[in-house]
Amino acid sequence: MSTTRVTRRTALKIGAATAALPLVHIRTAGAAGKVSIFFWDHWVPAGNDVIKKQVAAWSEKNKVDVQADFITSMGNQTLLTINAEAQAKRGHDVITIGNWLVRDQADLLEPVDDIVGRLEKQYGPANRVANYFGKAKNKWAAVPSSWGTQNKGPAGRISLLKQHAGIDIQKMYPAADGAETPEAKAWTLDAMLKAAEAMHKAGFPFGIGLGTTADNVDTAGSIFASFGAELVDADGKIQIKSAAVRQALEYCQKLVKFLPDDAQSWDDASNNRALISGKSALIYNPPSAWAVAVRDAPDVAKDCWHFPVPAGPKGRFVPHNINFWGIWQFAQNKSAAKDLVEYLMQIENVDARSLAVLGYDLPPFQKMNESKVWDNIGPPTGSVYNYPVRKQHNAIEHVAHMPAPADIAVQIYNRGTLPTMLAKLKSGESIDAVINWGTKELEGFL
Repeated sequence: MSTTRVTRRTALKIGAATAALPLVHIRTAGAAGKVSIFFWDHWVPAGNDVIKKQVAAWSEKNKVDVQADFITSMGNQTLLTINAEAQAKRGHDVITIGNWLVRDQADLLEPVDDIVGRLEKQYGPANRVANYFGKAKNKWAAVPSSWGTQNKGPAGRISLLKQHAGIDIQKMYPAADGAETPEAKAWTLDAMLKAAEAMHKAGFPFGIGLGTTADNVDTAGSIFASFGAELVDADGKIQIKSAAVRQALEYCQKLVKFLPDDAQSWDDASNNRALISGKSALIYNPPSAWAVAVRDAPDVAKDCWHFPVPAGPKGRFVPHNINFWGIWQFAQNKSAAKDLVEYLMQIENVDARSLAVLGYDLPPFQKMNESKVWDNIGPPTGSVYNYPVRKQHNAIEHVAHMPAPADIAVQIYNRGTLPTMLAKLKSGESIDAVINWGTKELEGFL
């Protein structure tokens, strides 16, 4: 499904480059074997520090040497490394692999039903996005991980939304367990539309972009899912001319009027900048923008609150991106690799890593979301309490274009078809024209 192709010469070059990347080599006395793993290089260095200690503890206990590399996602380095190792049939035993890439490499990954089965028995079922990406031919191709896994729900300015839109987001979603509040029940797409209009008039427009990058795709996908709108259904049939899609477009035609004038050119950094600079009252994002504000704009940070997406006719669908740990079929030490991955996914290790990265990392298994990790993180205290999906939210994790067959969905996702449709609406094109354009795009993918 990935459109990236790597020649043998490139694979050798990448292999050499990978060998030069920062790594941790953990050697134990009387080692009984070796295993290698590459981690995504976490944007919060404290996360790397914690997982290094966890790997060291496992290494010492099991008397196995571990080579742990940390590979940045900048410049597609993780993607290039995965593709190079797949082509060369050699490399790390364990890889960090995200979203669509699991299906892309499934034929070369060791089935891990045994590991996932034990984890689900301990911690409840993996979420629906983990199942969508992580299974191929009804077998788990990789282990759902918390490492870098995220939701992209709203992060809002407490004072601005209260002053200009009459919405008390802390009262709507308090930092405490309990029944869904009346205010939360009233947090619908219509309510968001009214708030977007109010904030636009006040000069603090919602920071929702319409460019073709992932944040914009995920936000648009969440809105469409809440209408039950699918561009392509689970059987691979085009559904863009359905009543649900038209209903979603009619809503978005109103919403885009209140977005920033340059929303069509926004990338994944644009919404972060809008929040941190104090120019936007709400963005869809994991807590990374808030975390930067804690450092660079503390007055903004202490006025931020994270909470679930608004509900549409079909419910609340929280944008979710997930990483996995996969084990190559050509791994040199599969048994040690499996044991290490399962160890890293024990609740005490997952919690320690999540706490170190200010709650950014989300566990994929149901019971893990009941952890206390997010209770007291701030400022303000409780800001990320509602970042994970909780029972009282009546929401579910979602990725844009599921449940379409993954080989089709990934093309629509990477092309940025949904936000492009919304950008066309913002530029003044009619709904019929947008549907006709989208139909041609989808026919090309099929």
